[in-house]
Amino acid sequence: MRYAPAILAGRAVRFLARLRKPGGGSAVPGLVVNRIAPGFLPDTLNAFPRGLVIVSGSSGKSTTTKMLVGILRAHGVSVFTNPSTANISQGLTSALLERADLRGRIDAELGVLEMDEGHGALIAPRLAPAHVILTNVSVDQIDRFHDAAMVARMLDAIAARSSTSLVLNGDDALVDAVAPGSDATRWRYGVSTAVLGASARGLGYSTTSSDRVDPGSGTVVEALDGDLVSITHRGETVRFRLPARGVHYAVDAAAALSGAAAILGPEFQLATAAESFRALTPVFGRGEVTTVRGVEVEFVLVQNPASFQLNVDSLAADTEQILVAVGSDVRDPSYLWPVDTSRLGRVALVSGSKAWEAALQLGYDGVEIDRIEPDLGSALDAFLALPAPAHGRKTVIFTADSMRRTRAHLGLASNDQDDA
Repeated sequence: MRYAPAILAGRAVRFLARLRKPGGGSAVPGLVVNRIAPGFLPDTLNAFPRGLVIVSGSSGKSTTTKMLVGILRAHGVSVFTNPSTANISQGLTSALLERADLRGRIDAELGVLEMDEGHGALIAPRLAPAHVILTNVSVDQIDRFHDAAMVARMLDAIAARSSTSLVLNGDDALVDAVAPGSDATRWRYGVSTAVLGASARGLGYSTTSSDRVDPGSGTVVEALDGDLVSITHRGETVRFRLPARGVHYAVDAAAALSGAAAILGPEFQLATAAESFRALTPVFGRGEVTTVRGVEVEFVLVQNPASFQLNVDSLAADTEQILVAVGSDVRDPSYLWPVDTSRLGRVALVSGSKAWEAALQLGYDGVEIDRIEPDLGSALDAFLALPAPAHGRKTVIFTADSMRRTRAHLGLASNDQDDA
């Protein structure tokens, strides 16, 4: 019961924060608890009966985590997980407060946590994960992560803590090389030569390996047609539909399948895992399609040049009505200039605090722009009011800051994985 005072204080702060700003203030309770009881976070995370699973990397953490949780629950495992917006220390603590009893314990067999690579590396020495799943290393948030080698060192620090298994992207040379001295069993996933060859600009990794993962011993994306994927796991092949189209989502699915196999051992059934995708919905903004004001809209989050390029390349060919919103999270818009946006062809609106800079990039790529409206709320209202497109659906492409503002303006609830 030593954490009871801190937990009660955190819950009181959460209550007050929500009174002040409904739906907001999610990190504040975590900040308070971490200050009062710095041992609460690691002690709670290390207490799950079947262990702790950490998912980290530059991109794909949220989707991989949600897929993995769905597979584990389909196998009858009770899982605690965090929303994708709560992947740093204070956010993780706030998520724990939602479920922890006054002893700091959570009624779940297994903890599956998405972790920001920077914050994860900082708290890694106090954690004892049974399994670590790493997605990739790409150029990301250059104000925080100066180069790929820096991110690789952070992931290495997290991976080195795993006691049982390391689930690694075999196509990413930096990820595949982490924790060389670890005694944990290494599980590898990746794509086939055919899938890699079909991706004209590669997979977006800082360093792509020249060797492909063996489908006889690993997990491999063999073929992809829109959202229909064929994956082979240790010689057995399944086909199923992804929650969103794109090779990056197929790779996330392979990571989740490989991770579930590592965690469940003999309990793992590939057919059960594939079937779990039927009920899976995208993480908010990651290719999610929803109805807003009677209009069907697809929301596409881009977090770095690699994800921006992959998402542009995977847009449906008949997409003809697009809003692009680049917000304050992109401190230096030149960060996104390596992306070839020419495939967008025509954009209805460009918005966000970096609207003019984004429009300049689109213009240089030959993209026609109907209107530039820096005020995101006004842009969204105007976009939704446009007549329905003759082909495809209305599509919003946004960075993280614009995603949050879009959600607030439109009153959209997150469908991120819950912690039930």
